[in-house]
Amino acid sequence: MNYAVLASRWLISSMLLCVTASAIAQNTASPDRNITGFEAGNEAQPLWEFGVGGGLGQVPNYPASSEHNVIALAAPYVVYRGDVFRIGDGNARAVVVEGSDIEIDISVGGAFSADSDDNTAREGMPELDFLFEIGPQLIYRIKDFSFDNGGNARLTAHLQARSVFSTDFGRIDHRGYVFQPALSYQQRGALFEDAGFRASFSLIFATEKLQDYFYQVDDQFVSNTRAAFDASGGFLGAELAAGIAFSLHKNIRGFAGGSIKSHYGAANRNSPLFEKDITYSIGVGFIWRLHQSEAKATW
Repeated sequence: MNYAVLASRWLISSMLLCVTASAIAQNTASPDRNITGFEAGNEAQPLWEFGVGGGLGQVPNYPASSEHNVIALAAPYVVYRGDVFRIGDGNARAVVVEGSDIEIDISVGGAFSADSDDNTAREGMPELDFLFEIGPQLIYRIKDFSFDNGGNARLTAHLQARSVFSTDFGRIDHRGYVFQPALSYQQRGALFEDAGFRASFSLIFATEKLQDYFYQVDDQFVSNTRAAFDASGGFLGAELAAGIAFSLHKNIRGFAGGSIKSHYGAANRNSPLFEKDITYSIGVGFIWRLHQSEAKATW
């Protein structure tokens, strides 16, 4: 959970969606609705809300890196749940097609962790910039569940094809494409009545240009401990993520979570910049909702 990435998502997502083509959506229950937040699955959510959040997290410097960043962050958050344009959960989306079981959107969000400051494997090489991605996503509701204790859950499938960009906030560079199929499970009423649980499993495939960004070593960066390497496109890794959210107060929710990434079978395991087959991320934090609209979202 990279909270610096999370804060930047809201700003970049808002700007890019202003130029997104108009979309067509129906007023219906979204298969991508988050049922782990303030409202239960049978409660209408505010059309918009804002507040502040903060957290502490530890993430790898980049995929398959053995070194981590520890990040502490406090930032405002904004959520908007319109029929077409939606901002929240760390991304921004323009919903193109929406039905009871299927949804297609064009979305913008943060991508991989990328920070090479003080990274010994990349010493003397260009720093890795913040990454974000934009592209279409298909979401399919596989099954809804209800439990005797009153909780409910949802299993969904996601197909994402994204274009990835890097930025130092002075310029933007295209870094290739990523394809990421995923299964996502979320449950309300896990452990205790107001708790929410989320888990997901995804496979990540990237084009050569993005793999070059992480793993290529050109001749000018060869050293005694770093051989030249020509990266190739293909499998990047698999990720298993899970988190729990819980009430701290009427308008304050805490959360904790983490993920494990496996890079066994990755296309560039022989790169000198590829350091670990298994990496992890962990984080804890809170969200404090300061104000919300009286108007409700229709989905």
